[in-house]
Parts: sequence; C-alpha cells; structure tokens
Amino acid sequence: MAEADKAARIFKVLSVDTRVRIIELLKERSLCVNALAKTLDISPAAVSQHLRVLRDADAVVADKRGYFVHYRVNEKTLAQWSRIAAQVLKKDSANSFTIFSI
Repeated sequence: MAEADKAARIFKVLSVDTRVRIIELLKERSLCVNALAKTLDISPAAVSQHLRVLRDADAVVADKRGYFVHYRVNEKTLAQWSRIAAQVLKKDSANSFTIFSI
C-alpha cells in the first residue's frame, strides 16, 4: 500500500471523534464494551461498531477474559500511525508543508 493510501486510511479511521475518544481511553487501560459505552454515554452497539473499525485497522486488540472481551490499543500500530502522520504534516526546507515526496 502506498504511503498516501496508508495516511488516508489512518485519517479516515480517526475522522470520527468517538473513535479518537475510545483510543484515548484505551491508552490508559483496557476496557470492555460496556465500560466504554458507559464512559462515552453511547450504546454498547455503537461502541461495538466503532471497535470493529478500529480492529480492522489494527488500532485495537481484543483480549478475551472469561465472558468479557477487553480491548487495548495496539502500541505498534499507533507508533506507525504517528510516524506516518508526522511525515504527512512535516515542513520541507522551504518552510512549507509537503504531503509526500513523489
């Protein structure tokens, strides 16, 4: 996948504020769907839909604990996303922003 495609996918996943809030919460500790729903004041079904998108993007990892599934951030993926986002937003030598060197 080209760098521009990766960046676009990352920004699309993060374009929904609820997903960003979920990532922020999961950076602190792992949580189950119901805990996320209560904290975010949205339905468990809505949380599940957002988690599906985040799982598909490899941003979160599911850990089964008894009857519950707890979610945590995938540190490796978030580090990669950080590098890609920084590359997209970095300034070039002329002090202007560049998207990608082509």
